[in-house]
Amino acid sequence: MSTVELAAQMITSFLGAAGFALLFNAPKRTLIPCGLIGMFGWVLYYVLAEHGIDIVPATVLAAILVAVLTQICAKVYKTPIIIFIVGGIIPLVPGGMAYNAMRHFVENDYNIAIEYSVKVMLLSGGIGFGLMFSEIINQIIKRSWK
Repeated sequence: MSTVELAAQMITSFLGAAGFALLFNAPKRTLIPCGLIGMFGWVLYYVLAEHGIDIVPATVLAAILVAVLTQICAKVYKTPIIIFIVGGIIPLVPGGMAYNAMRHFVENDYNIAIEYSVKVMLLSGGIGFGLMFSEIINQIIKRSWK
């Protein structure tokens, strides 16, 4: 993994996350934090995947990072968490893989299509699990402080 490649991944993930936040009418003051959250989540996923970690645990860990950062930004910017999650989680969504699954179904290549479909379901579940796990940890910490 070269620094140029990592920089390209950082820039494109930032633009993708901030772009989706803009598309979903996030307040302008939150666009940069949304982009940064998406970028940090994607970079964690990318680095883990490049170092041989399976993509499902890498996705879960990246989703946990995104969720933790969204909770922090929601408190700092006094904005609902959903504003930051929508943009921040977008780089982790396996859209290209879902497209490939559907393409292989249309081409009657069912073995590969099912393989892609299972990966898409695992990654989507990993994203959901990561977001949920972070919220559970947040609630436990809040209750222990009280």
